[in-house]
Amino acid sequence: MTRVALATLLLLCANVQPVFAQHPSSSSPEALNWLQKIAAAPRQYNYVGTFIYSSGDHIETSRIIHFVNEDGEQERSEVLDGAPREIIRNNDEMRCYLPESKTVVTEKRWLRKVFPALLPQPLNNLDESYIVKKGGQERVSDYLCQVIELEPRDDKRYGQKLWVDIHTGLLLKAAVMDKDRVVEQFVFTALKIGGNIDKELLKSKYAKKAAEWRTTNLVSSTVGRGKLGWQVKDPPPGFKKIIEMKRHLSGKPAPVGHIALSDGLAAVSVFIEPVSEDSPPPNDGLYHSRGAINIYSRTVADNVVTTVGEVPPATVMQIGNSVSRKAD
Repeated sequence: MTRVALATLLLLCANVQPVFAQHPSSSSPEALNWLQKIAAAPRQYNYVGTFIYSSGDHIETSRIIHFVNEDGEQERSEVLDGAPREIIRNNDEMRCYLPESKTVVTEKRWLRKVFPALLPQPLNNLDESYIVKKGGQERVSDYLCQVIELEPRDDKRYGQKLWVDIHTGLLLKAAVMDKDRVVEQFVFTALKIGGNIDKELLKSKYAKKAAEWRTTNLVSSTVGRGKLGWQVKDPPPGFKKIIEMKRHLSGKPAPVGHIALSDGLAAVSVFIEPVSEDSPPPNDGLYHSRGAINIYSRTVADNVVTTVGEVPPATVMQIGNSVSRKAD
């Protein structure tokens, strides 16, 4: 499994700031209530919009159409720059169309976070790892927004700054921060919230021709607690294991072990696969992907352990270095 494929898995289908004595020790209850609104809003409203993702010199524009009814959520999003990519979502079932490689990738939305649905639901124990503060009000894409800041309590995670529509709670802009530096950012440049949506707009424009494309099924199967045979012995404070699973990945003859951890906001994935005699020797070390994603790989007991997360390099290394086989 290439590192690019792992990063793409998380991105397709976050700022280091020490806490000193002068900072408040507890989160604002009102700010925590705003986070609940931000997490719930994408599941409550129809919306159509265009947003920009930026990180360093990379800028990418996407269009999203989101529909909600009694059956749940339906969504179609497509990247408008560079290589075309379209994602069709029906609740947690996702199909990603990649026309240049004539590939369809199917998977479940386990940990995938797609703007504006960046916050998990339910939100658990965020106050343990972040100080959540209410800022001022600013205008984004002609909507008045409340600013909410998440300041990390240690240097093990990035901070975030969120701009949320004061009427609906929908997230209109989000920045992952390293102190005062923006690591990556999403922002709507055009947006319509509410109103009817023509269901024809939710259909893939590639579906008919994709009948002849290659299909890769990444749908995972969960396993019982501890049944994977591996453990993360020393995760950073606040990071807890949330699921163990087997993942089917393109080009792999057998499912790959996957342990997912989270601090309630940031997610880290650990992939475990046996070293193949037919593959070149693994390249251990730390690598940076796009934006807030860092990747760390090491060989453990004839297995390649690859840790991928929207966390600082030291955190992804700490998690990767603490992965070991469980004693029988």
